[in-house]
Amino acid sequence: MRKLSHVIAASLAATLALSSCGSDPDGGATPVEGDTSTVVVGASPVPHAKILEFVQSELAADAGIEIEIREFDDYVLPNEALAAGDIDANYFQHLPYLENQMEEKGFEFEHGDGIHIEPFALFSDKHDDASAVPDGAVVALTNDPSNQYRGLKLMESVGLLSGIEEGASVLTLTDEQNPKGLQFEENQPEVIVQQLEDPQVDVALINGNFILTAGLSTDEAIAVEAVEGNPYANILVWRADNENPGVETLEELLHSDEVADFISTEWPSGDVLPGAVG
Repeated sequence: MRKLSHVIAASLAATLALSSCGSDPDGGATPVEGDTSTVVVGASPVPHAKILEFVQSELAADAGIEIEIREFDDYVLPNEALAAGDIDANYFQHLPYLENQMEEKGFEFEHGDGIHIEPFALFSDKHDDASAVPDGAVVALTNDPSNQYRGLKLMESVGLLSGIEEGASVLTLTDEQNPKGLQFEENQPEVIVQQLEDPQVDVALINGNFILTAGLSTDEAIAVEAVEGNPYANILVWRADNENPGVETLEELLHSDEVADFISTEWPSGDVLPGAVG
């Protein structure tokens, strides 16, 4: 774990060597006078924006940066805004999702280390246990490839599917992999939580940040992803041509002991876990 003193020293050195950057009225990063770097960060409301708010209020000033948070409710716009230069960095995604987006859309991004994990979970308003899910049940799940595979692996772990190989999707499942004949409804990840109340849906695979936004907890889920060896830690992402020194400082702050303690205190149930864990 990196220490805050190292962060502050790095920030002071950067401000002596470089002009600080800020945000122009249109959202792009532009140089400003002074010794503080303004970092415009796109983030999901929970837990990402909450973590950034803690950094802004407790750590940022001493490290020589100011954080401007822009909240996004989906998984598409934050990367598009970053590529367009409307923000300096984003904090909402894990590495498998980022790699898929970079390959698919040609984004030229770089990223830091894992900051936290939000375990993926299977919820149901109809069934109290995964073993009670009947043959032919309807499963609501995300349409993004990295998280869809993640959901299928979770279902495999509780016996609802079998033999799920890397890169699998609902379109590639064989009868052997789907012995219960489960039916899948794909949708945008932000919509899945709403489908819990759909009488036609038996179970829903929900991303961690949308679990929190909906006021749910993994304690209520019928299956929860293991965190040991989990590759889905959320990361800070920036453009490859980034020239704002405050981004590096923010990356350091997000790995400080203070942030890890905040995460553990704010989400003691384990819905958000500090560090890369796996």
